[in-house]
Amino acid sequence: METMLKSNPQMQQRNNHSGQETSLWSSGFGMKMEAITPFLGKYRPFMGRCCQTCTPKSWESLFHRSIMDLGFCNVILVKEENTRFRGWLVRRLCYFLWSLEQHIPTSSDASQMIMENTGVQNILLGKVPGAAGEGQAPDLVKKEVQRILGHIQTTPRPFLLRLFSWALLWFLNRLFLNVQLHKGQMKMVHKAAQEGSPLVFLSTHKSLLDGFLLPFVLFSQGLGVLRVALDSRTCSPALRALLRKLGGLFLPPEANLSLDSSEGILARAVVRATVEQLLTSGQPLLIFLEEAPGYPGPRLSALGQAWLGLVVQAVQAGIVPDATLVPVATAYDLVPDAPCNMTHDLAPLGLWTGALAIFRRLCNCWGCNRRVCVRVHLAQPFSLQEYTINARSCWGSRQTLEHLLQPIVLGECSVVPDTEKEQEWTPPTSLLLALKEEDQLLVRRLSRHVLSASVASSAVMSTAIMATLLLLKHQKLLGEFSWLTEETLLRGFDVGFSGQLRCLAQHTLSLLRAHVVLLRVHQGDLVVVPRPGPGLTHLARLSMELLPTFLSEAVGACAVRGLLAGRVPPEGPWELQGIELLSQNELYRQILLLLHLLPQDLLLPQPCQSSYCYCQEVLDRLIQCGLLVAEETPGSRPACDTGRQHLSAKLLWKPSGDFTDSESDDFEEPGGRCFRLSQQSRCPDFFLFLCRLLSPILKAFAQAATFLHLGQLPDSEVGYSEKLLQFLQACAQEEGIFECADPNLAISAIWTFKDLGVLQQIPSPTGPQLHLSPTFASRDNQDKLEQFIRQFICS
Repeated sequence: METMLKSNPQMQQRNNHSGQETSLWSSGFGMKMEAITPFLGKYRPFMGRCCQTCTPKSWESLFHRSIMDLGFCNVILVKEENTRFRGWLVRRLCYFLWSLEQHIPTSSDASQMIMENTGVQNILLGKVPGAAGEGQAPDLVKKEVQRILGHIQTTPRPFLLRLFSWALLWFLNRLFLNVQLHKGQMKMVHKAAQEGSPLVFLSTHKSLLDGFLLPFVLFSQGLGVLRVALDSRTCSPALRALLRKLGGLFLPPEANLSLDSSEGILARAVVRATVEQLLTSGQPLLIFLEEAPGYPGPRLSALGQAWLGLVVQAVQAGIVPDATLVPVATAYDLVPDAPCNMTHDLAPLGLWTGALAIFRRLCNCWGCNRRVCVRVHLAQPFSLQEYTINARSCWGSRQTLEHLLQPIVLGECSVVPDTEKEQEWTPPTSLLLALKEEDQLLVRRLSRHVLSASVASSAVMSTAIMATLLLLKHQKLLGEFSWLTEETLLRGFDVGFSGQLRCLAQHTLSLLRAHVVLLRVHQGDLVVVPRPGPGLTHLARLSMELLPTFLSEAVGACAVRGLLAGRVPPEGPWELQGIELLSQNELYRQILLLLHLLPQDLLLPQPCQSSYCYCQEVLDRLIQCGLLVAEETPGSRPACDTGRQHLSAKLLWKPSGDFTDSESDDFEEPGGRCFRLSQQSRCPDFFLFLCRLLSPILKAFAQAATFLHLGQLPDSEVGYSEKLLQFLQACAQEEGIFECADPNLAISAIWTFKDLGVLQQIPSPTGPQLHLSPTFASRDNQDKLEQFIRQFICS
């Protein structure tokens, strides 16, 4: 596990503590060396284009290529030049003067407009059957509406907003080195705002600080005061009262009551009227589509989907003609509030505990160089109305994972059904259930579509690359760091760093020094050794940030490994594996099996993209990166022959993504195209690198299948997940592989097994209990499940 960094021999003579843990500042990283530029050629790669299938008009109208000529700005870099004044005193008060000069639009009486909403008026007059206003005095119902409205929002206070902006700017400058925002992306958003539709920002959720950072960034760019939909579970009552005055929105507890509850009907009507008032007034809205950090559950947020459903409902009802959706992503070198012990603590954050956490963070950052860099990404905006019209045409038939994969796992069937996988891990809230079933499906698919765009537009930070190299035991960090950066840029992904290579390594390892050990050896070499235990688990989580860049190639490499598992020994030489001939149909089948096994929260496929289209993309990526080489079999048509056979009986073209038609050449040819593994010298290491990117989740699934042998069922889902996590930790101690000892992986394994029909949830007097299904009660079928998963793992 030793990883070497070459340092300056002259600098080594200044340090007499050879062979001991040392600091980076004396390791000679200050040498001037080759620089890493975050672009290839003339332009930076642009990520986050809206879907050309679902939103073709937005693709053309809300994007201009000249935008990429603009550079980045550091949002928290406020100087004397950013104010109207000059002088010695201004340089010391520039933060405060800057906050005073920010434009805060004056809002009208929003509460009165909400009270005049048609839905709320119908309840006040008792016209809604079963609502709280039926048979009650209008004054009492009006007081109840005002109480619920006070729980949702209050009118933002300009003085408090300016004071908070000044304090937050001061805090961010001491916590971060910079907060970068692309000026071209901001120009796109400003142009979309000029179209007249209200802006709805849909963001990932990397840190609890996102709820403050993103509104501050957008407020500083002249977009006004954002209304932020926050989770009341993460805030104490006092903190909620403060955040409401700063623009926060909170769902009342009554909104989650049953659909036939009178209090729930009233609360949902008030919430719906609040969102309609925000949209009609043109105020921008920020919704987090991911669960809060540390939340043990699915990636998609049920609360975020509920707020998005209200926006969709307002547009479909004609309250506003359209809404402009803007995917947002935030990339950190190191998430500031990431838990070091990897435990989930969902205790609400209070004012005093928050102030104490800020004080501790400032004390840790004071006088040290461990401040992180942040990149805020704004993907291309698109029209919600256009997406609603076009997305419905992409809906096809879907089946559960139990019907798709279980017969193949048990060896009862070898043909993969020609249908998509249905996997919904997010429990719908009452707000979402109040919509029509078709609209619920629209909201869920829109959420996955936007989250996929947000993750794809996020830049890769230096800590993710360094953690991946340390986790995969690469020997020459500097050279491999440069290579992996270039590979990331070649795939069209952006990186969130630039500069001299050694300075980047110095900065990155200083951020990771709690999880690595730095040792100096002879001849000026520096050995970087990851700390076992939680340190490896933390590095595995950081390396997952790099997975979207290589996800297609990683899926393809693991599928190839599964295809070769029954032919060539896993320890066999690369030359022996390269002899095997791999047909295109076999590759498609193996990729489909892996796609069905992996959770959608990891893959984040676009709902408008079919699985067979994704298979073709995976195969193309393997060919482009040089791992697969087309092989011309005897008697087959040469691969370079572009002519079509039987042109009179077949069309010359087919719609994009239509790989299921009976006339398709590729799927109906008896043998199809054939491939071999490339024999280039770099291919074995790159193949192993791709396979190891998916190994943590695949090994966690395999160990979860082994855990079935211990007979720990029946049990509650929480209790079983805790026992499975303990088992994963025990296996990690024995094997020294701590990447799988992650609570999120344990929960993903349990939920995947529930979808697969391995586990069944049965009601009981003490609550729902997990039971082993009768099909997998036998040890033989449990072994088949484990063997099916392990075929994709490259040891």
